Amino acid sequence: MPIKKSYLRVLFWLFIAGSSASLVVLGGLYLYLSPKLPPVESLRQVQLQTPLRVYSSDSKLIGEFGEQRRTPLRFDELPDLYIKALLSAEDAEFYDHPGVSIRGLLRATSQLLQTGEIQSGGSTLTMQLARDFFLSRDQVFSRKFNEILLALQIENELTKQEILELFNNKMYFGNRAYGIQAAAQIYYGKDLDELELHQWAMIVGVLKAPSAYNPLANLDRAMIRRNWILGRMLELEHIDEQTYQTAVNTPDNARYHGATLELYAPYVAELARREVVDRLGTDAAYNDGYRVYTTIDSRHQAVAQRAVVDGLVAYDWRHGYRGPEEQLGSPPEDGLERWVELLDDVPVFGGLEPALVTAVKEQSVQVVLASGEEVELGWEQGLSSARRYFSENTRSSAPETASDVLAVGDLIRLYRMDEQWHLRQIPVAQAALVAMDPKDGALRSLVGGFDFRQSNFNRALQASRQPGSSFKPFVYTAALQNGFTPATIVNDSPVVIQDAALEGAWRPENDGGTFLGPTRLREALYRSRNLVSIRVLRNIGLPALIDTLEQFGFNREELPRNLSLALGSHAMTPVQMASGYAVFANGGFRVEPYLVSRIEDDEGAPVHQARPATVCRDCKAPEEEEPNAPGDNLIADIYATEPESEPEEEARLDSERPAQLTLLEELENGSAEGEGPVLEPLPLAPRVMDERTAFIIDSMLRDVISRGTGRRARVLGRGDIAGKTGTTNGPRDAWFAGYSPQLVTVAWLGFDQNSPLGRAEYGGTAALPIWIDYMRAALADKPEQPAQQPNGIVTVRINPENGRRARPGDPDAIFEIFRAENVPPYENGGSNSNGGGEDDALPEELF
Repeated sequence: MPIKKSYLRVLFWLFIAGSSASLVVLGGLYLYLSPKLPPVESLRQVQLQTPLRVYSSDSKLIGEFGEQRRTPLRFDELPDLYIKALLSAEDAEFYDHPGVSIRGLLRATSQLLQTGEIQSGGSTLTMQLARDFFLSRDQVFSRKFNEILLALQIENELTKQEILELFNNKMYFGNRAYGIQAAAQIYYGKDLDELELHQWAMIVGVLKAPSAYNPLANLDRAMIRRNWILGRMLELEHIDEQTYQTAVNTPDNARYHGATLELYAPYVAELARREVVDRLGTDAAYNDGYRVYTTIDSRHQAVAQRAVVDGLVAYDWRHGYRGPEEQLGSPPEDGLERWVELLDDVPVFGGLEPALVTAVKEQSVQVVLASGEEVELGWEQGLSSARRYFSENTRSSAPETASDVLAVGDLIRLYRMDEQWHLRQIPVAQAALVAMDPKDGALRSLVGGFDFRQSNFNRALQASRQPGSSFKPFVYTAALQNGFTPATIVNDSPVVIQDAALEGAWRPENDGGTFLGPTRLREALYRSRNLVSIRVLRNIGLPALIDTLEQFGFNREELPRNLSLALGSHAMTPVQMASGYAVFANGGFRVEPYLVSRIEDDEGAPVHQARPATVCRDCKAPEEEEPNAPGDNLIADIYATEPESEPEEEARLDSERPAQLTLLEELENGSAEGEGPVLEPLPLAPRVMDERTAFIIDSMLRDVISRGTGRRARVLGRGDIAGKTGTTNGPRDAWFAGYSPQLVTVAWLGFDQNSPLGRAEYGGTAALPIWIDYMRAALADKPEQPAQQPNGIVTVRINPENGRRARPGDPDAIFEIFRAENVPPYENGGSNSNGGGEDDALPEELF
């Protein structure tokens, strides 16, 4: 009996000693580690790494950039059954423990003692959150102890709902998906609340090991994990037997879904991304959840994309069929499944779907698409017009049967037109389109090539090409500013120019090699006469032209100093051309193109707001103001920070407020007294061309549409459009730059390698159709705007043969517009009854 008591006493004191030692060790660890722990309060201000998102002006998502795909959700946006699936798999006692599960830790300790290896960490959901926010995944005891301490602190600082919200927005679900909403989008292409039970269980299963239980990487293992979670839900009575059986017997359809974009505009998204990185830095741009709103109109952008693709496909098909992309031989004997799988790996460019020919008939072929759909192509669906390509100027004769074009096993491309598939091919040429608001330079549409996935080189901004005759309006503007009128006669005849800069004698020619002789300036522009442009430049001089081009915003240092400049020899990008033509469209003001209208942080607070210089025809520019002259600058008067005016005065100011001033920046910092936002006026766009000159050149460019090289655009049935075609030698570049008062649009088509387009391809045949397709839709809801004739413009009848004022009763006389001081004299030296001109002829009339 004494021995037994002695034994028990020893065990008791050993227990006390062991417990004391453990408490001392734990206390020491706590005292050592707790000062090094991060403050849990920081979780309330945690900045989740969220990607940069780019939107159109009407909030359509067009791009997402960042290492981590994440879309944070609030707790009340998490479906209840999803929460039950998560807790069934990760922490069934979540609502009962204080952040640490003693049962879970004992279980982990038992597994360690039995196997000698760490089998599970016994971590609760709170401990996992602590580890992912503050610690590493190293399996060491010090980390586990820190994890426990942090979990206890987290539970003390945050509610269970806040912990679940953070967990579901923070955790990694594989494939760049951080947070449950991003995982739902990546694996199933849907929002979390649109998924079903078996899909929630599948995503929850990924948490255990994102690489091992990923349904895209190891579906069999992921299915085992999914079904185990469903079993746990049944065991915990979160679901009934029938729901369980339905879920476990439902096959999984997970596959990779990229960012769910609402608008395909990759060239725009990339351009916006680069601007944000330049402004905010790489780390902030990709991780801080900024939202970037561009000036792009989503409806117009979709039309622009289609117009460029249609224009390129049409151009390419005109020059012949180059044959199939690949020949695979006979179809598989065990069915077409293997061919369908092969097609699924062939990229789609510009909407051109890959297909394989499975059978060839007399005048039709049978094909299979990547979707498994089988289609019959009839004779008029591209087969009859598939003449073989030999060169840009040569094709074979038309085929007589389908076997002349295709064979079984050919990998071909189909394009959807008029609700039917047609045989087509991926174009080798490229094109670009830029549309810009002439009031402030906002880019409304931008397409930099056939398909961004094929080539991310943005030809709208990066491809400098010679504009050819589309440059001539700038030359004619300089002429109008230096004494010429639309009626000035210039000789359209051969000329030989000796210029060292041009390496000897230069003999420029008109298209077709014809000459019209004495020609009015207006007619020379709409007929695009090269020799007239050269004579005009020779008359006014290169310095005058370069001064004018600088006013349009072009860099004078980059301009060539020779007469070839008159024919568009200076390479320019489509965006630069659009900027120049905006001056014609808005009546003589220079605006700068811009894309990003505003940037917001992840809470919607503004970080950047564009303040573009804006056209206001009724406003006096700052440099035109007289000092201390109230009332001259309408912007300053309306928005001066003076005490509020009486209601009658406010009404008067509103009635006088120019329409162009409706675009204002609303600042968030409020007024000096803190009484709400302050409305700040936008800066004024500078006037760079006399309004009368702008009116005259606009009327001349409208004639290009009504009777000149751009007359195909008459199909739009509008009288307020103007523009100019452009074609370079070869021809190698095809342009059309044109506008309405509401929109400037430039289209370009050519080869990246600067190869010839073919002898029948011009600006009016290759580029203008793209421009027409776009403008037809972009202007559909916009009423015509007649030109506003400024003061100082007069209309008189002239003799079209000599450009002089016609005598009364002249049956051949036509009307022409002039600045009042430039009205030409009467024929035969008669007096000018308007008193606005000189009787002497201009020097260029002598040519």
